[in-house]
Amino acid sequence: MMPRAALQRMTINMLPFSDAVSEQLPLRQLLRLSLFQVSVGMASVMLLGTLNRVMIVELGVAATIVAMMIAIPVLVAPFRALLGFRSDTYRSAIGWKRIPYLWFGSLWQFGGLAIMPMALLVLSGDQVAGPDWAGTVGAALAFLMTGVGMHMTQTAGLALAADRATEETRPQVVALLYVMFLVGMGVSAVIIGTLLRDFSALRLVQVVQGTAVVTIVLNVIALWKQERVNPMTRAERAVPRPPFTEAWRDLTAQAGVARLLVVVFLGTLAFQMQDVLLEPYGGEILGLSVSATTLLTALWAIGALIGFGLAARGLKRDRDPHRMAAAGILMGVAAFTAVIFAAPLDSPGLFYSGAFGIGLGGGLFSVCTLTSIMAFDGTGTAGKGLALGAWGAAQATAAGASIFAGGALRDGINALALAGDFGPALATAATGYSTVYHIEIALLFMTLVALGPLVKSRSIHAAPSATRGLADFPT
Repeated sequence: MMPRAALQRMTINMLPFSDAVSEQLPLRQLLRLSLFQVSVGMASVMLLGTLNRVMIVELGVAATIVAMMIAIPVLVAPFRALLGFRSDTYRSAIGWKRIPYLWFGSLWQFGGLAIMPMALLVLSGDQVAGPDWAGTVGAALAFLMTGVGMHMTQTAGLALAADRATEETRPQVVALLYVMFLVGMGVSAVIIGTLLRDFSALRLVQVVQGTAVVTIVLNVIALWKQERVNPMTRAERAVPRPPFTEAWRDLTAQAGVARLLVVVFLGTLAFQMQDVLLEPYGGEILGLSVSATTLLTALWAIGALIGFGLAARGLKRDRDPHRMAAAGILMGVAAFTAVIFAAPLDSPGLFYSGAFGIGLGGGLFSVCTLTSIMAFDGTGTAGKGLALGAWGAAQATAAGASIFAGGALRDGINALALAGDFGPALATAATGYSTVYHIEIALLFMTLVALGPLVKSRSIHAAPSATRGLADFPT
């Protein structure tokens, strides 16, 4: 018979992400820690998907107000850098740094979801007392609290993962965290959509507040015993924190960091501007059915996961993350070109391949740029949390701005084109979509230009092992 120890090793090695395990981060603790990504993915689906549709269709809220509400979590994204810095420098009697921010982020996220359904019902006009602005203020407060909680939870949780993972296991740790985020989005989208199929005000309250309860449960399980107690003396706690501006200067003073943040911002603008346009493009221009266009999300997700796997494999082999990010950008150029030519060629297959390529290039680009910024040497007052927050702030802010810009450009250009302002050849609904895709290609080339000096010089990579750090992927 096979020895028990050998059987146990074989079983563990057959598990997905078993190579992410290290002595300081065992498999059981790693799986528990990853649950905070499930809760963030669930909240993302609720804010950006389910409630978007419910407010407009079932509750009859004006689309402009809905857009303003959804934009609130994006507006607080730049504060991720400050949240990361605060978790780097937090001082407590028991020595915890990340756990307090995980806990309070969970409370903010729970509180926002808890008050959200009632605020939305009042916003829709179901109000018998109080001022007219109560619904708008209540809904804005709910979205703000949920957004702050998501950013705080994710920033602190990923920084904690960076603290606990070794240099060798970081790519695999981040792979697990990234997959858990996608799992949280996918599973919660199916469950929440099913529960809200027979819509009623009571059902809305039950589902959203149930999501709040699940959020706090998952996050408490995730943070339980994840950070060692390291008591600090009164003198250590009395030492004043360094100012944020000083830490920010230390971070951006390191060679290439400021340029890398610009690259992240431009690249995210380029890849995300199509986010709300691909499915309408397939339906309106190519005549695809609803079921056919739903495949786009799956193809994009598969491409992103493959891109992530390619990045993790290359980084384990000490490949330059800047060159791999450039490869992702070029994949994006090819993908958007395929999407553009799908309309004149009337080729759904070309369109699907473009959607897959956008996910592949975007996933590769995101992981590799994050790896680069996590490779900074951490001198001075700048810590991992600040670097993670800066990356997340640039990425989330650009994503929100690009999604809004993509929709606005499509609508504005189509209005002019259909009115005949661009001539008869361009008087079609495809003109607005095509213009946005061409702008994205131009932005990708601008990103390549900004990335070029970083490819020439690997000055922010102090050691080969530093290029392996994927540990802080903020989705």
